[in-house]
Order: sequence, then structure tokens, then C-alpha cells
Amino acid sequence: MLKISIKKTNNSINNKIQGRLSIWLVKHGLTHRPLGFDYQGIETLQIRSRDWPSLAVCLYIYGFNYLRSQCAYDVEPGGLLASVYHLTKIYDNADQPEEVCIKIFISRKYPRIPSVFWIWKSADFQERESHDMFGIIYENHPYLKRILMPDSWKGWPLRKDYIVPDFYELQDAH
Repeated sequence: MLKISIKKTNNSINNKIQGRLSIWLVKHGLTHRPLGFDYQGIETLQIRSRDWPSLAVCLYIYGFNYLRSQCAYDVEPGGLLASVYHLTKIYDNADQPEEVCIKIFISRKYPRIPSVFWIWKSADFQERESHDMFGIIYENHPYLKRILMPDSWKGWPLRKDYIVPDFYELQDAH
């Protein structure tokens, strides 16, 4: 009797963190981890870097035709880095567009994620900014180079373990 009540509790917890998109992905055998919903009720999923290209294509086919934003953050000093994609399903006569948040956690020692520029062109400058500030390499990005910092800048300024240089000479600043 006790095992049955525990099992029911676990199922009710899974139903609270597993949304409609997660259920669809499970049905089609696509690997992911549901992380629940954010404060606005947007479903959040964790994806492995190696699964991202095929899953991104599936999400586009599912109807997520707009990359609203892409950003990155440092989880903890010396720990993982995260790349976050906010996707929106935009269609005619919709009162409320469907949204999903995708999080990809990667090692700071080998920070590589396949670029989704080829699916959503709006990833161009956003992935470049994440590369510039955190050192994440977006593989197959057509023009991955610094966008905010000078090309000569050393390091990744928004990493939590970044050490600010004592002096940096600004050239042609007059």
C-alpha cells in the first residue's frame, strides 16, 4: 500500500513538471529532461548539446518558428556554462503564442554547442554575443567572432571566474 501511494506521488510530480511539449518529445523518442515551468508558466527543457541539432529541427517542424532570444550564463565559478534559447510558436489568429525555454549545460573546458543559425537566422548576433562574453563555441556558425569586445581582448568577461586585467589600453580613444 505504501509503494502505491509513493508511486502516485511521483506521477503527480512528473505531471507538474512535464508539459505538453515534453510529452510530445517523449512520444517521439526525443531525449530531453523536463525542468518544469518558469514564473510565467513557460515550459523549460534541458537538452544535451549533441542532441540539439536534431531537436531544434523537430521544434521548428512542431511550429516553433521564432527564436525570441538566446542568451548564456555561468552557473557557478569553475562549473558549467548554460546556453538558453527562448522559442515561440507564432501563428495567425492566436490569442496567446506557445513558448518554450531550452537550456543546454556544457563544460567550461569544452564549451561547444551546435549553432542553430541555419534554422533561426536571428541566432546570428545572439550566439556571437554569448561567444564573446562566455567563450561558448557555436559550431558551424557562419561568422563566429567577437561582437562587443575588441579582437585583442583576453578572456571571457561575464564568466564568474574571470579576472579583470589591471590595465587595458584603448586604442584610438580620443
